[in-house]
Amino acid sequence: MRGRGGIASKHDDGLEGVRMPEWLIFAIAAVVFAVIATWLAKRALEARVGWVRGPLVSLVVFVVFGPLGVWVLREAGVLEDGRLLTDQPIAFGFVLLVLAWLFAIVLIALITLELMWPARPPVGPITAVREALHRRRRAMRYARIVAIASRHGLDGVRSESARAELPRALAATLDDAGVTFVKLGQILSTRGDLLPAEITTALASLQMDTTPIPWNDAKSAIETQLGRPIELVFASIDETPLAAASVGQVHAARLRDGTSVVVKIQRPKARAQVATDLDIIEHAAADLERRTTWAKDVGASALAAQFAVALREELDYRVEVANMEMLRDSMTSADARAVRIPDVYPELCSEQLIVMEHVRGVPFSRLPEPGSDSPGAVARDDATRIADAVLDVIVGQIALRGVFHADLHPGNLILQPDGIVALIDFGSVGVVERSLRRLLLPLLVALHNEDDSGATDAVLMLVKPRADADLDIGALQHDIGVILTRMHNSRADQHLFAALIEVLRRHRLALPPGLLLAFRTLGAVEGTLRRLDPDYDMIKRALSRAPHYALHLGDPRAAAMTAQVQAQLGLERLRELPRRVDGILGDLESGQLTVRLRALEAPDDRSWVESLTGRLTTTVVGATLVIVGVMLGVADHGPLLTDTVSVFPFLGSVVGLGGLLLLLRSLRTALVRRDGR
Repeated sequence: MRGRGGIASKHDDGLEGVRMPEWLIFAIAAVVFAVIATWLAKRALEARVGWVRGPLVSLVVFVVFGPLGVWVLREAGVLEDGRLLTDQPIAFGFVLLVLAWLFAIVLIALITLELMWPARPPVGPITAVREALHRRRRAMRYARIVAIASRHGLDGVRSESARAELPRALAATLDDAGVTFVKLGQILSTRGDLLPAEITTALASLQMDTTPIPWNDAKSAIETQLGRPIELVFASIDETPLAAASVGQVHAARLRDGTSVVVKIQRPKARAQVATDLDIIEHAAADLERRTTWAKDVGASALAAQFAVALREELDYRVEVANMEMLRDSMTSADARAVRIPDVYPELCSEQLIVMEHVRGVPFSRLPEPGSDSPGAVARDDATRIADAVLDVIVGQIALRGVFHADLHPGNLILQPDGIVALIDFGSVGVVERSLRRLLLPLLVALHNEDDSGATDAVLMLVKPRADADLDIGALQHDIGVILTRMHNSRADQHLFAALIEVLRRHRLALPPGLLLAFRTLGAVEGTLRRLDPDYDMIKRALSRAPHYALHLGDPRAAAMTAQVQAQLGLERLRELPRRVDGILGDLESGQLTVRLRALEAPDDRSWVESLTGRLTTTVVGATLVIVGVMLGVADHGPLLTDTVSVFPFLGSVVGLGGLLLLLRSLRTALVRRDGR
């Protein structure tokens, strides 16, 4: 017989030669522990524990802390010479306790890793391949943009000569980079409040002068959209484009009945290129918000998202056709004497093709200096008159009718020979609902009257403070007053609407989307009209007309109808009042009157309170058990379980383990939140 607790047999000598090596036994035990620990962790944490991270962490824990567990078993007197003393039933309890503590260490490691380095959700093979291809396209496109920038000299602007060439190089780079970046350049060309004049002037060339696509490609695209040969629709079509814009290009044509038209065809590869470019821009904006404070303050991600939505809508020409019809229907006869919208042929239009009236004239982007001797130059008095008429129509669209052209860069306004301005490119149209227009006009009147108190009141009715904003109304009124005082006492360029948006952003006030687009459109119009008249004071003109528009909005017939609606609604409420009072009195008399707390009415609110209470209870109980376990663990008396371990330290280890597992369960909510559950 072998020593105490050993398993003896007459075959021991024969089995010694075939017993497995200890390293193999350890390896098998480690693998089994890793699989079981991962399976248990996925259920204990109720969160994402991958089959890569889980087994790896479990293996590391077993390799590092496994020898410590063996030492504990040996010190407890249940393991001798690598053999478990099976004649002591408590030996299996010690083994289970050691394995349970190893599992607790695995949970601690997994939670720590998840908090520091969240695991990504698993993806299928198809999704993984698609994402890989998408990243490859983005990387190739990014590399191509960098190469274009380098070719045009944007890779180094340290010298004086290089800085002087920066505007031209930037415009050339955006032109070669394609649809998305040309559109971005168009928007930036109207932001004189953000960029130097030499850069906005250079970017203005992008309004119409982009690289055209070959005629064979354009013809193929037109026939694809028409669903028939060109000859069946057009008597003739000019192969040389009149203009090449960021998304498409325009060809002069003549219908079979002799009507002169233009054909606007979308670039065949525009959609695929825009998708990749927008992905690059959105990733870059998100990265900037993470790395810089100024990008977070201006909301770079939100601006990129708005730009992406607008550009995607611009790629659907059916939206543009609908916008043209809506704006034409909203215009008055007085508007039509200053601004016109070309006729369109809906039956020939499609998602990537527009056939519309041929507008003849000069785009604002190509107008010569007013009063100069250049061909097509406009007299200064005529330039001011035309600018006033255009501004009146645009402000009227925003303040009275609530629908307006939201992309008024210089390339989209064409001065016709008769002095009427034609609008083109209706891919972006803004909408301001009537309730906002009723507040917008008092704001404009207050701005015109330098009434900072009234302007502040109007702003507070128009906007809503953010949930986490601590609004200082006095400081807001002071900042608005400073803007108005500067505007009314200086002839220098005052970008009022851009300054007002900046003040609201600084006070964490969010303008409604329609109103924000209206303010930005007015800011863009200011730069556009100065292409016609460099000295034009758009702010003064717009604000001086605000009282006139306020009178038009206060139509007595509309006011009477509004009063009638409110009176009818009030009458219906009065009719319901006796029934409601009777119900309340009846509940009070029967003792059934109840009061409902709206703060906890929603299921999500109740669930949050219940979850918080449960986590608090679990944490308190877990911490208590850990403390009790430590107190039992240091006790050195009581009945012995083995020759060296009494019952109290053993129970302390069990109780402490239970408390630790409860605390880990409370912490698992961090993992659950990261999973989005």
